[in-house]
Amino acid sequence: MLDYEHHGVDETAADYDAIRPGFDETGSPRLAAGLNVGAQLYWQQTRYPEDFARVATIIPYPQYWAFRLTGQRVSEMTSLGAHTDLWNPHARDYSSLVEKMDWRLMMPPMSDAFEPVGGLTRETAAELGLAEGLPVFGGLHDSNASLLTHLKARAAPFSVVSTGTWVICFAIGGRKIELDPARDTLMNVNAYGDPVPSSRFMGGRAFAALEADPQAKVGDDDKRAVLDGGLMFLPSKPMDTGPFIGRKGGWTHPVEALTPGARLYAASLYLGLMTGVCLELIGADGPSIVEGPFAANADYLDMLGAATGRAVETGGAGATGTSAGAAALALGRAGRMKAAGKTAPAPDPRLVEYARRWRETVDKHEG
Repeated sequence: MLDYEHHGVDETAADYDAIRPGFDETGSPRLAAGLNVGAQLYWQQTRYPEDFARVATIIPYPQYWAFRLTGQRVSEMTSLGAHTDLWNPHARDYSSLVEKMDWRLMMPPMSDAFEPVGGLTRETAAELGLAEGLPVFGGLHDSNASLLTHLKARAAPFSVVSTGTWVICFAIGGRKIELDPARDTLMNVNAYGDPVPSSRFMGGRAFAALEADPQAKVGDDDKRAVLDGGLMFLPSKPMDTGPFIGRKGGWTHPVEALTPGARLYAASLYLGLMTGVCLELIGADGPSIVEGPFAANADYLDMLGAATGRAVETGGAGATGTSAGAAALALGRAGRMKAAGKTAPAPDPRLVEYARRWRETVDKHEG
């Protein structure tokens, strides 16, 4: 198993690019380092041919744990459909890359995410203090788990924003739009196997890079300093992911004298603006439902509402909807859930003008 930020994969990037399927087949953009699992596998097979020749099974990480618990080897569509280059979401089958590289024989049977893959083995049950044979589900891709709770509770259109190290945006029933792989849009696959227009940026990584203190208190004076002074962060950090790949951004004004509260406020606005761009790129419509740690950041929610002009809600599943979504697999395909969470207050009108000026500045900077 490889760290997807390992740049050793770049050794074979040119050869891999010559054989990988196009975006129209996989909905998977070409990403840096090992963020495309196909690129990882190609590098491993090329760099370590003798070791790779001993490989019996290629399996996604959630299903690896199902294997450890049950002894059953299965695969699953949400994990394969997350920018791996290995899946064709339109055909609901492996991509031409899998055939070209003769990897299909190493891929275990496809599981239905809503059906148990097996029961706890006797050894594992004894070790965990649980019943032998206890049903185990195969699991699913983490952001798609966050999405599942809302698919079971809401009617389209809506969008889900799963936040953390990555901010992943999903559009359900949104406007028809052509995805642009150069802007880190992609086609994910939900637990039902349906393609879902998606976009993303490394929001948590960006927040850390902006050196904002999440414990700082944001007062009215801090907000005035940012809004009246026109202080903005322009994309992008990191530079190799997100809707402004390759753009070298930065602060529009010196920030050394900023209070911790003002710096936190400016960083929160930047994250809200970037999320707004991501949602725009996938044709999002209806309310934006925010899951994960950013759901507790009122200034982020405020800017997201201002940037999109649509209602913003928080998910209601605690700090993360991932565990709730994984548990929802036990409800089966037809099982429904009750919508939870709350609607964020209407945004500060000053933020609408700030968002307009940010986009104008970004467009000028791009030119």
